[in-house]
Amino acid sequence: MNSDANPIWTLVWTFALMSLFAVGGANSAVPEMHRVAVDVHHWMTDRQFADIFAISQLSPGPNVLIVTLIGYSVAGVAGALTATVAMCGPTAVLAYYVSRLLARSSHSPWPAIIQAALVPLSIGLMGASGLILALTSDRSWVAGLITVAAAVLAFATRLNPLWMLVAGGALGFAGVI
Repeated sequence: MNSDANPIWTLVWTFALMSLFAVGGANSAVPEMHRVAVDVHHWMTDRQFADIFAISQLSPGPNVLIVTLIGYSVAGVAGALTATVAMCGPTAVLAYYVSRLLARSSHSPWPAIIQAALVPLSIGLMGASGLILALTSDRSWVAGLITVAAAVLAFATRLNPLWMLVAGGALGFAGVI
């Protein structure tokens, strides 16, 4: 689905830049990943993106696995390695230097202010990720209703999310969604 002459460089540029704005981890960048992979470069469809996200969440390991799967679907093993390094490398280097800077200014109020400011930003980005995934995955009003019910249930109770996952799987197996 990709018409780029060299998708490897596109992956490097895309994920290296995206990594610097992924405050809260790779899941906070899911809306931008979706926009780039589906709308801009047409590397995959909405359905394929939702499937890749589901596989990345079911697999053991870090949430950044979605980047590896996108890279793999674009350019095979080389794309998977390139996308993963591009997503993790710049952030790791930035985190190293920021932590050194914050360690030197431990008596200053700025580190605490910055950390407090990043919390709502991370929550907002992850909420946007959830919205994008719901919009790409829910193809019927029943699926949308189940998504809303699961979100309300997760917010209002202390029910283990695994039970909601099991219920969703059972509803999917039964053909409801």
